[in-house]
Amino acid sequence: MTEHRLRPLLKPASIAVLGASNRVGSVGNEVFVNLRKGGFSGTIVAVNPAYSEVEGLPCYASLSELPELPEHVIFAIGDQRIEAALDELIALGIKACTIFSALILKDDQAPLLKQRIQSKAQKAGLLVAGANGMGFYNVRDQVLAGGFDTREHRYPGNVSLISQSGAGMSGIVDCEQRIDFNFAVSSGYELTVSMEDYLDYALDLPETRVVGLFLETSRHPQKLVAAFKKASARNIPIVVLKVGRTALAAEMALSHSGALAGTDESYSAVFDHYGVQRVEDMDQLATALVMFAQPQATAGGGIVCLHDSGGERQLMIDLADQFSVPLAQLDTQTLARLKGLLDPGLPAVNPLDGWGAGGAHAPANMAACFTALLEDRDAALGAVVHDRGPNSEIYPSYMEYLHQGQGATGKPVFLVANRQGSGSDNLAITSTQRGFPVIDGVSQFLVGARCLLNYRDFQQRQAPEMPTLDPQKVIHWRQRLQSQQQVSEVLASQFLADLDIPMVSGAEVATESQLIEAAGRLDYPLVLKTAEPGIAHKSDQGGVILNIPSQAKLLEAYQHLAQRLGSAAMLAPMVESAGVEMIMGISTDKQFGPVVVLGFGGIYAELLKDTTVLLPPFDSATAAEAIGRLRMSPMLAGVRGSPAVDIQAYATAAARLSVLAVEFADLIAEIDINPVKVMASGCLGLDALMLLKSR
Repeated sequence: MTEHRLRPLLKPASIAVLGASNRVGSVGNEVFVNLRKGGFSGTIVAVNPAYSEVEGLPCYASLSELPELPEHVIFAIGDQRIEAALDELIALGIKACTIFSALILKDDQAPLLKQRIQSKAQKAGLLVAGANGMGFYNVRDQVLAGGFDTREHRYPGNVSLISQSGAGMSGIVDCEQRIDFNFAVSSGYELTVSMEDYLDYALDLPETRVVGLFLETSRHPQKLVAAFKKASARNIPIVVLKVGRTALAAEMALSHSGALAGTDESYSAVFDHYGVQRVEDMDQLATALVMFAQPQATAGGGIVCLHDSGGERQLMIDLADQFSVPLAQLDTQTLARLKGLLDPGLPAVNPLDGWGAGGAHAPANMAACFTALLEDRDAALGAVVHDRGPNSEIYPSYMEYLHQGQGATGKPVFLVANRQGSGSDNLAITSTQRGFPVIDGVSQFLVGARCLLNYRDFQQRQAPEMPTLDPQKVIHWRQRLQSQQQVSEVLASQFLADLDIPMVSGAEVATESQLIEAAGRLDYPLVLKTAEPGIAHKSDQGGVILNIPSQAKLLEAYQHLAQRLGSAAMLAPMVESAGVEMIMGISTDKQFGPVVVLGFGGIYAELLKDTTVLLPPFDSATAAEAIGRLRMSPMLAGVRGSPAVDIQAYATAAARLSVLAVEFADLIAEIDINPVKVMASGCLGLDALMLLKSR
């Protein structure tokens, strides 16, 4: 395999510690401790004019005095010395370094130290880990390049963690012994090596089973997408904690990273498109990584759970519904088998309370019940949900349930406590490391289970059948749009309709005679709208008059409209069919390009904002699935006597729009079709706004 370009940085043959120190606890000393703790087998040299030896090694006054140049230099010096040291490093031709510090000088002048260091490093082609980071732990290659204390790491590990937050790395890597890491990095400022580069590297490591990302923003969105594609092709799940959902959090992330930020909705669309599993906090991230790291593949169906408490079983049912985690539907054979094992009065259901009266036979019966649950054809994975004992002790009999169940089925199994408590039990660590994870917290387990099930479903997706656009029509409309500065609603509707997105047909008018002529080709009632340039949201300006019943009323409405807003207007038939008002459109994300917005429109668009964002192109099945996840989706099936609407017609139109979004991405900045009336049969766009990109 071709050597990865980050090899000199992350797997160097030799390392120099600039600022090496014998002072215990200092960064210059912790670097030595970590390198030796990790078993680094290459050459380590110390550089500090204040010492003749450090940690039993000879110490040199400067990099230029070293007998052999190292591949990698770790900076353990103050910011006031870094620029001169970097100049020396570059002059010597050294190609990689790690910088922990924040590169901030008192009374600094523009360009500031950070910008100067970055400019010099980029010009020299220098690979820099950091600055303002915690370093990296390449456990599988025994390079623990960190300047701060860390725990012992089992070699070689199978989980990678890339974090744009230093605490986001150490808060999991140093605190979660249930996870064996093969690689972890705090990317910091990403002066020359970005989060996307580290992700690409981690995906090439043969042991990597799952990757976790603590993500503020992507500096290189197309590289991020390429890495997601690579992960998908290699069946390596990625779990991401993306911060910046709220306006304030996004602003803080932007100011912290100094990178262009896309919308949170667009990130979610990208994650969904490539099967990346999103979690909400660090506990969920760690739990999902634990659950993905175990070696068993998730089967089809939902989850099965064994309890020793009726109340906690009910809690599981409530929380599984809240987190949208399906419970396995047991078949008649499994139910009959359970009835033969359970004490009188215990119902054979999933989740199952199997404890009953207890007694000497109870552990064996519980193990048999768990195996029966797992052997059901609808069981994807199983959990034994028992609280820990005194001092958070884990009873060995609980582990026996897991061993028997997995031995019989080969399915993933987990021991789940409703909560951990303040004690600890080393069995939780050792059992997890052997592939029988111990999870603390039902909610955390359910989030992890949802990630496993969603990733399984992503892997099993059929290749989408994308709509196609007529090439001649594409050529025609590209030429026509290139000649426009602005696009009227009539032209936008014609464009969409010609490319097979159903739209109401209208006519532009500028005089009363044109109005009467156009009305003669249509049936009353009619709709009259302003077509004056610069009025994007017509209803807000009183520029839409509905349900006009006659020519006299039409002339009256036009005169009133022309007097207030101008003579340019659009005339269209009034669509009176019953239906649900939806929305679909295209917007351009600053990082990821075109995205498609689907959801409930009309009056609901502003009030409820019940929409979803998808990365184009996609097929109609993907669109229908996304719409089914919206809060108001039950409306589409018909409520209180109203008929179900043709959601398939809407999904088909949405898929066509997604292909159009990609094809015309260089020309179109935004399309807003609102409302789209979805009827019992078919759908029809009633209003279209199109904005072109600046040229």
